Amino acid sequence: MSTPAELVLHGRETLRRHARSFRVASLFLPSGSRDDAALLYAYCRELDDAVDEAPNAEAAEQRLAHAERSEVAHAFRQVAERRGFEPSVAQHLVAGMRSDLGSVRLADDGALFRYCYEVAGCVGVMMSGVLGVTDPRALPHAVDLGVGMQLTNICRDVLEDAGRDRVYLPATRLSAEGLTPEDVLQGRAEPGALSRVVERLLVLADRYYQSADLGMRFIPWRSRLAIVVASRLYRGIGVRLRRRHGSNPLHGRTRASLLDKTVGVAASFFAFLAMSSFGRAGARPHDDSLHLHLRGFPGAAVG
Repeated sequence: MSTPAELVLHGRETLRRHARSFRVASLFLPSGSRDDAALLYAYCRELDDAVDEAPNAEAAEQRLAHAERSEVAHAFRQVAERRGFEPSVAQHLVAGMRSDLGSVRLADDGALFRYCYEVAGCVGVMMSGVLGVTDPRALPHAVDLGVGMQLTNICRDVLEDAGRDRVYLPATRLSAEGLTPEDVLQGRAEPGALSRVVERLLVLADRYYQSADLGMRFIPWRSRLAIVVASRLYRGIGVRLRRRHGSNPLHGRTRASLLDKTVGVAASFFAFLAMSSFGRAGARPHDDSLHLHLRGFPGAAVG
């Protein structure tokens, strides 16, 4: 049985090994929030690894069940109780991981955005609790940051996902460019056509990042900089993919260099200062059209 301190160290090490951008951002959190964020990330990572590292769907189901009963899962539930959010929100995350079992094909934007919520948007809801956010108006913006990040992931990892028999680019968007999911899987997708699909999704991701910026005002100032850093660093991956590779995901995974991260952190400081100079009064409300496919999900806009 691990001690609480050992579990926190495990969470920090998990961040260090698997989430370099998030780790950089977490350095700007107050120590208590940093530890709870590390535990939340470790739980999410344990679920993700249960699926990605399993040899088959049956083994993945067994590993998911084990992950939900693990010490890390127990520590996560303690975080939820301590921070005042419903641990049941994580069931959406589990559902998203289960949807990754076996072959993955997404028919349309509805399927895409529901998946983005399940594996990332709901994490924004949980992170809001970890950060001490109390205003419910913040939650749709927190969902949007998760969705924007997941869209970035999907665009970056097209080649890697295809190697796992997964295509997250919606079939309707591929069809509009004369492509099919099978073209992506078999490596016969015309690069220009595929790049146009990815380009449009990255432009769409920017709308979610912009909405996330509007919600930063609800985050306690001591934690706000960390989330601005995380947003800027992750958004920078999409910018790099668009500008340096013409939105073509076939070159392989786009990675941010140390210089890119340094510039991103510096830009985050300026963005943080700009955000801090404006009060909550008069801020634009959430654009509920961004949640067209998310009605009924915790934290999603319902207007």
